[in-house]
Amino acid sequence: MSIGLELIGISLCILGWIIAIVACALPMWRVTAFIGNNIVTAQIIWEGMWMTCVVQSTGQMQCKVYDSMLALSQDLQAARALTVISILLAILAVLVAIAGAKCTNCIEDEASKAKVMIISGVFFIVSGVMQLIPVSWSAHSIIRDFYNPLIPDAQLIPPVLMFCFVYNKTFL
Repeated sequence: MSIGLELIGISLCILGWIIAIVACALPMWRVTAFIGNNIVTAQIIWEGMWMTCVVQSTGQMQCKVYDSMLALSQDLQAARALTVISILLAILAVLVAIAGAKCTNCIEDEASKAKVMIISGVFFIVSGVMQLIPVSWSAHSIIRDFYNPLIPDAQLIPPVLMFCFVYNKTFL
Protein backbone atom coordinates (compact mmCIF):
# COMPACT_ATOMS: atom_id res chain seq x y z
CA MET A 1 0.00 0.00 0.00
CA SER A 2 1.33 3.46 -0.86
CA ILE A 3 2.08 6.15 1.69
CA GLY A 4 -0.44 8.51 0.07
CA LEU A 5 -3.27 5.98 0.32
CA GLU A 6 -2.32 5.26 3.92
CA LEU A 7 -2.38 8.97 4.81
CA ILE A 8 -5.77 9.42 3.11
CA GLY A 9 -7.15 6.51 5.15
CA ILE A 10 -5.79 7.92 8.41
CA SER A 11 -7.16 11.39 7.50
CA LEU A 12 -10.64 9.98 6.82
CA CYS A 13 -10.56 8.12 10.13
CA ILE A 14 -9.57 11.30 11.96
CA LEU A 15 -12.43 13.12 10.20
CA GLY A 16 -14.83 10.40 11.35
CA TRP A 17 -13.48 10.73 14.89
CA ILE A 18 -14.13 14.51 14.82
CA ILE A 19 -17.68 13.92 13.56
CA ALA A 20 -18.24 11.47 16.43
CA ILE A 21 -17.14 14.12 18.92
CA VAL A 22 -19.51 16.68 17.37
CA ALA A 23 -22.39 14.18 17.38
CA CYS A 24 -21.67 13.42 21.02
CA ALA A 25 -21.81 17.10 21.95
CA LEU A 26 -24.87 18.17 19.93
CA PRO A 27 -28.20 18.20 21.80
CA MET A 28 -30.22 17.02 18.78
CA TRP A 29 -30.54 13.27 19.29
CA ARG A 30 -34.31 13.55 19.69
CA VAL A 31 -36.33 16.56 18.52
CA THR A 32 -39.89 17.04 19.76
CA ALA A 33 -42.13 19.90 18.65
CA PHE A 34 -45.25 21.04 20.48
CA ILE A 35 -47.12 22.97 17.82
CA GLY A 36 -50.83 23.10 18.31
CA ASN A 37 -53.82 25.42 18.28
CA ASN A 38 -54.15 25.52 22.06
CA ILE A 39 -50.51 26.36 22.83
CA VAL A 40 -49.74 30.06 22.99
CA THR A 41 -46.09 29.68 22.04
CA ALA A 42 -44.83 26.77 20.02
CA GLN A 43 -41.89 24.91 21.54
CA ILE A 44 -39.27 22.63 20.10
CA ILE A 45 -37.42 20.40 22.55
CA TRP A 46 -33.97 19.08 21.68
CA GLU A 47 -32.78 16.12 23.71
CA GLY A 48 -29.12 15.20 23.65
CA MET A 49 -26.86 12.92 25.62
CA TRP A 50 -25.67 15.65 27.96
CA MET A 51 -28.41 18.29 27.98
CA THR A 52 -31.89 19.20 26.84
CA CYS A 53 -32.77 22.49 25.14
CA VAL A 54 -36.13 24.20 24.65
CA VAL A 55 -36.52 26.60 21.73
CA GLN A 56 -39.53 28.94 21.87
CA SER A 57 -41.22 30.27 18.73
CA THR A 58 -39.86 33.68 19.74
CA GLY A 59 -36.33 32.37 19.13
CA GLN A 60 -35.35 32.16 22.79
CA MET A 61 -33.42 29.00 23.71
CA GLN A 62 -32.86 27.57 27.18
CA CYS A 63 -30.57 24.60 27.77
CA LYS A 64 -30.24 22.53 30.92
CA VAL A 65 -27.72 19.81 31.72
CA TYR A 66 -29.27 16.58 32.99
CA ASP A 67 -29.26 16.39 36.79
CA SER A 68 -29.26 12.60 36.91
CA MET A 69 -28.74 9.57 34.70
CA LEU A 70 -32.34 8.67 35.55
CA ALA A 71 -33.52 11.68 33.54
CA LEU A 72 -32.20 10.05 30.35
CA SER A 73 -34.12 7.51 28.33
CA GLN A 74 -32.64 4.04 27.98
CA ASP A 75 -31.44 4.62 24.43
CA LEU A 76 -29.71 7.88 25.36
CA GLN A 77 -28.00 6.23 28.34
CA ALA A 78 -26.64 3.54 26.03
CA ALA A 79 -25.74 6.18 23.44
CA ARG A 80 -23.78 8.12 26.02
CA ALA A 81 -21.73 5.10 27.08
CA LEU A 82 -21.14 3.67 23.61
CA THR A 83 -20.28 7.02 22.05
CA VAL A 84 -17.70 7.88 24.70
CA ILE A 85 -16.12 4.42 24.40
CA SER A 86 -16.18 4.78 20.60
CA ILE A 87 -14.37 8.13 20.77
CA LEU A 88 -11.73 6.77 23.16
CA LEU A 89 -11.20 3.69 20.98
CA ALA A 90 -10.82 5.93 17.92
CA ILE A 91 -8.13 7.95 19.74
CA LEU A 92 -6.28 4.71 20.45
CA ALA A 93 -6.69 3.67 16.81
CA VAL A 94 -5.26 6.98 15.58
CA LEU A 95 -2.23 6.62 17.85
CA VAL A 96 -1.66 3.03 16.72
CA ALA A 97 -2.08 4.09 13.07
CA ILE A 98 0.48 6.86 13.46
CA ALA A 99 2.93 4.43 15.07
CA GLY A 100 2.46 1.91 12.26
CA ALA A 101 2.40 4.32 9.33
CA LYS A 102 5.03 3.93 6.62
CA CYS A 103 6.07 7.56 6.98
CA THR A 104 7.14 7.10 10.64
CA ASN A 105 10.13 5.34 12.15
CA CYS A 106 8.46 4.09 15.33
CA ILE A 107 8.58 0.51 14.03
CA GLU A 108 11.44 -0.60 11.77
CA ASP A 109 10.15 -3.94 10.46
CA GLU A 110 7.75 -3.60 7.50
CA ALA A 111 5.83 -6.78 8.41
CA SER A 112 5.28 -5.47 11.94
CA LYS A 113 4.10 -2.12 10.55
CA ALA A 114 1.53 -3.93 8.40
CA LYS A 115 0.24 -5.87 11.41
CA VAL A 116 0.02 -2.67 13.48
CA MET A 117 -1.98 -1.00 10.70
CA ILE A 118 -4.35 -3.98 10.56
CA ILE A 119 -4.88 -3.68 14.33
CA SER A 120 -5.52 0.05 13.89
CA GLY A 121 -8.07 -0.68 11.16
CA VAL A 122 -9.86 -3.20 13.38
CA PHE A 123 -10.01 -0.58 16.16
CA PHE A 124 -11.51 1.94 13.72
CA ILE A 125 -14.11 -0.57 12.51
CA VAL A 126 -15.11 -1.46 16.09
CA SER A 127 -15.30 2.25 16.92
CA GLY A 128 -17.59 2.86 13.93
CA VAL A 129 -19.88 -0.02 14.88
CA MET A 130 -20.01 1.25 18.46
CA GLN A 131 -21.12 4.62 17.09
CA LEU A 132 -23.66 3.04 14.73
CA ILE A 133 -25.45 1.03 17.45
CA PRO A 134 -26.77 3.98 19.53
CA VAL A 135 -27.74 5.98 16.45
CA SER A 136 -29.69 3.05 15.03
CA TRP A 137 -31.31 2.35 18.40
CA SER A 138 -32.28 6.01 18.76
CA ALA A 139 -33.61 6.07 15.19
CA HIS A 140 -35.68 2.97 15.89
CA SER A 141 -37.27 4.45 19.03
CA ILE A 142 -37.97 7.78 17.29
CA ILE A 143 -39.54 6.09 14.25
CA ARG A 144 -41.56 3.81 16.55
CA ASP A 145 -42.84 6.86 18.46
CA PHE A 146 -43.44 8.77 15.21
CA TYR A 147 -45.87 6.11 14.00
CA ASN A 148 -47.45 5.57 17.42
CA PRO A 149 -51.14 6.56 17.15
CA LEU A 150 -51.21 7.56 20.83
CA ILE A 151 -48.73 10.41 20.28
CA PRO A 152 -50.15 13.56 18.59
CA ASP A 153 -48.95 14.23 15.05
CA ALA A 154 -47.59 17.67 15.85
CA GLN A 155 -45.35 16.33 18.59
CA LEU A 156 -42.53 14.41 16.90
CA ILE A 157 -40.11 15.52 14.22
CA PRO A 158 -37.66 12.93 12.91
CA PRO A 159 -34.09 14.31 13.27
CA VAL A 160 -32.87 13.35 9.82
CA LEU A 161 -29.82 15.62 10.07
CA MET A 162 -28.32 13.81 13.09
CA PHE A 163 -28.85 10.38 11.55
CA CYS A 164 -27.23 11.38 8.26
CA PHE A 165 -24.39 13.00 10.17
CA VAL A 166 -23.51 9.94 12.25
CA TYR A 167 -24.23 7.35 9.56
CA ASN A 168 -21.77 9.17 7.29
CA LYS A 169 -19.21 9.18 10.10
CA THR A 170 -19.59 5.45 10.54
CA PHE A 171 -18.78 4.76 6.91
CA LEU A 172 -15.77 7.09 6.86
